[in-house]
Amino acid sequence: MLTSEKLLAGANVCFDIAIPHAILQAGRDGVFSLTDLDGQNLTPEQQGKLALDTHSDADNQVRLRPLSVADLQLINRASKDNNTLMAALLVQKSLVEPKMTIAEVNRLPVGVLQFLANQVNEISGINASEEQLQQAAEEPLAQAAFILAKHFGWTPQQIGELTLGQVLFNLKMLRQANAQQS
Repeated sequence: MLTSEKLLAGANVCFDIAIPHAILQAGRDGVFSLTDLDGQNLTPEQQGKLALDTHSDADNQVRLRPLSVADLQLINRASKDNNTLMAALLVQKSLVEPKMTIAEVNRLPVGVLQFLANQVNEISGINASEEQLQQAAEEPLAQAAFILAKHFGWTPQQIGELTLGQVLFNLKMLRQANAQQS
């Protein structure tokens, strides 16, 4: 039997993830000039600081940690229905090295952000197969949440704040109302 210590130990594990060169160099065919936002050519020193100029996998690595339930709750509250903000918060919260602010993460190229968000999901156990999604949809609590959302127009966040007793009470009241209408 697993102990709580063993289950929680995984939260302290970090993963070194190599960002593939193809993602760092996406859209670049080797014939390009690099400029800043004002159109000024970058100096060789500035170009050497760019991630796309790395040559070994060790240079392309970041260190990520799995997200906790508390992290996901905070991210869900902060991002509401904004998927881009959610991805940025997932990555920012998971990054151990290099540490980045949310403003810095928001300046990442979209492909890099998407790759890192997918990696965070993977190491956090968030990715689900089609079969796993189907199984989850068949769970009684998921079906109850769907019924409540459809009938009352509640958001997933509102349903998530209900206790199990409140969910069961509302379902019972809906069944009684439907029985009286029949």
